Amino acid sequence: MLRIEHLSCGYGGPPIIQDISFQVKEGEKLCILGPNGCGKTTLLRALAGLLPSNGTVELMGTSLHTLPIRQRAQKLALMSQFSPVTFNYTVYETVMLGRYAHQTNGFLRGESAADRRAVEESLRLTGTWELRERLVTRLSGGQLQRVFLARTFAQEPQAILLDEPTNHLDLRYQVELINSLKSWSNAKGHCVVGVFHDMNLALSFADSILLLNHGQVQSYSKLKDFDLSLLDKIYHMDIRGYMAASLQRWT
Repeated sequence: MLRIEHLSCGYGGPPIIQDISFQVKEGEKLCILGPNGCGKTTLLRALAGLLPSNGTVELMGTSLHTLPIRQRAQKLALMSQFSPVTFNYTVYETVMLGRYAHQTNGFLRGESAADRRAVEESLRLTGTWELRERLVTRLSGGQLQRVFLARTFAQEPQAILLDEPTNHLDLRYQVELINSLKSWSNAKGHCVVGVFHDMNLALSFADSILLLNHGQVQSYSKLKDFDLSLLDKIYHMDIRGYMAASLQRWT
């Protein structure tokens, strides 16, 4: 579904992402792991078209590099970590923003039945339908991030890119957000590529793991084939031992 071949990109100097290739199938959830500064967010920004890049980025056989911004937004959505809200829209209006790429008459003008259906479906999927008349400035951080996820779903993309979407969320909202993403992917057959710092969360969500370090792929495999010992080398610590010791506190 999503095919990346020989992708390289950076910020004007030497490339940060160097000759990366991978594929994500329909309905597959790929998690990208790696230490701070390894290029995870840079990779997502290149996939989303926010950074110039060399190489191939194809979605369902179509090169995303050749698409106008509006058409690209109809196929691919990027959801980043929580950020402050400065506008005073209702939840419903905020989620309707996700329909912008599909609207031809301008934002919030001439909403179609398809727009309203997509927004309601997205609100219900994320458990925010009852909040639809609330102002987003009156929401908790967890509620707000679910609204942003609903906005992403309302965009009706074929693939979603996630940049640490559970940052700043408590455990309950982390689990709810991940479960909503699983439900969306399973129901629609679309793919998700996510960057996570929480390894337990990533391993519970992923079908496949891409391990990144210094802008290069260190490992790319199905979750069941992933060698956990590689994490020790990348993070320079005993990850398995740390996780096991942490678990003992709960037994």
